[in-house]
Amino acid sequence: MPIEKVSGTSLEYYLICFDKAGKERPENGELLSEKVLHVLSSQPITDVFLMSHGWQGDVPSAKNQYQKWIAAMATTSDDIQKIQQIRPGFSPLLIGLHWPSQVWGNENLDAQLPSFDIAGDPQLDDLIEDYAGQVSDTEASRDALRRIFNASIEYNTPPDTLPPEVLAAYEVLIREASFANDSEETDEWQETETLSFDPESIYEDDLEKQTSDVSFGIGSHFASTRNLFLNVPRLLSFWKMKDLARKIGETSGFNLLTKLQQVANHQVRFHLMGHSFGTIVVSASVAGTKDNNKLVRPINSLVLIQGAVSLWSYSSNVPHRNNLSGYFHPIIAEGKVAGPIVTTQSDLDHAVRNAYPIAGTIGLTLDQDIDFDVSTRKYPDVGGIGVYGIQGEGLDITNIEMLSLAESYNFQPGKIYNLESTKYISVENPDLFSGAHNAIDKPEVAHAFWSAVLSV
Repeated sequence: MPIEKVSGTSLEYYLICFDKAGKERPENGELLSEKVLHVLSSQPITDVFLMSHGWQGDVPSAKNQYQKWIAAMATTSDDIQKIQQIRPGFSPLLIGLHWPSQVWGNENLDAQLPSFDIAGDPQLDDLIEDYAGQVSDTEASRDALRRIFNASIEYNTPPDTLPPEVLAAYEVLIREASFANDSEETDEWQETETLSFDPESIYEDDLEKQTSDVSFGIGSHFASTRNLFLNVPRLLSFWKMKDLARKIGETSGFNLLTKLQQVANHQVRFHLMGHSFGTIVVSASVAGTKDNNKLVRPINSLVLIQGAVSLWSYSSNVPHRNNLSGYFHPIIAEGKVAGPIVTTQSDLDHAVRNAYPIAGTIGLTLDQDIDFDVSTRKYPDVGGIGVYGIQGEGLDITNIEMLSLAESYNFQPGKIYNLESTKYISVENPDLFSGAHNAIDKPEVAHAFWSAVLSV
């Protein structure tokens, strides 16, 4: 991908794209990472910013997110002036990572859609196979998805409620996608999870807001009924995309970070920031794998915005897991972050609160619900840091409110800061599934990020 200009600013960033196997995609036969390495080794760069978007991102949406994030960073002029004073010659290198986290995203499909006049249309078969490869590779899933496509053709106008045959197909997809998660090979990563959403509620919420104008990455020929019917199947990519974020981060992300550190002057500082499943990507990029995990030196700050990763993932002891440490606890144990780790939380983040799997092993075994209200004093067995923050044993944690632009943080190296951010990470009339999950391009969020950068 070419160098991307950030509208309304003098900034630019490099968009390095990986395929679903974690292989970097060449641009005109060349790897953009090689150009980035050359810039870092030949120009007076002082700080490297490595960012990752989250779930449901194809190339256009990744560009849109990075444009907004970086533009928000550019609006906090007082923070920029402060860093320029503290670090004379401040010269940032901005890198956005893209990984294919959206089913039917434009990495795999052309913008034009087939007509779907016949259920056996080979292009329709391609769509179904694409889904099977990314979500649930079973014949039951293929059959259920074909029924959903057929219903989207039959109903020219969205019905007030889900047709019984569509609801039944959704139930099959949910079951098959859940089973697909059982094949994960990493015990520390695997959690017994179920998606906490109701297809009927999601459909009715979408219908009320008439989301037919939202692109689902599969072209503009879809009528509103088709868009609404296909929302739930895309959401079921949760498990596979969560695991893909981990795998790409700890292999491709880690290798890129290591190469950057190898060519950089020892005074260059490295700052990682992720959103949603992107918090998994950047955490895994710092952690590496069990067999390949030695960074050249610790990174300088790690900022996890509305993280869709377990609140126990950094803990030395995950509750009810037989003294098992969190998957990313080695980041703490090995001192891989020299500065602060900063996270944000919002009550209005419905993606993490409602959609993140929040049914723990005990609740499932005993066939009972667990109280996941953020006001509860006892944290749940399973939940995301975008609602609860990083929690657990062996951690130096401070829970505070996100501050206004006029206020100053005092972030300290080696500490974790959970910022209650509902006041700023918010939207009017939040929808059922996302809420304020993506409302992170706020100057106050950028202020917290710059404060982490300035702390070491």
